[in-house]
Amino acid sequence: MELKDIQQRLRQAIKQSGLQQNYIAKCVGVSAQTVSKYMREDIFPALDTFAKLCALIDVSADYILGISKN
Repeated sequence: MELKDIQQRLRQAIKQSGLQQNYIAKCVGVSAQTVSKYMREDIFPALDTFAKLCALIDVSADYILGISKN
């Protein structure tokens, strides 16, 4: 799996969570602008932020990374 595929899965999971970008940013300790960059696939979160983000939006990191199907 390529980085662009991982970023796309992350973006879709964030959208499906229904959470506002400002709320996500506050919960994981980044700016709303940074979350916006995740959504545009400009950047990928640092590992600690990625872990917090997965927990917040209730999605498996294994799924985002393409290790598992769900």
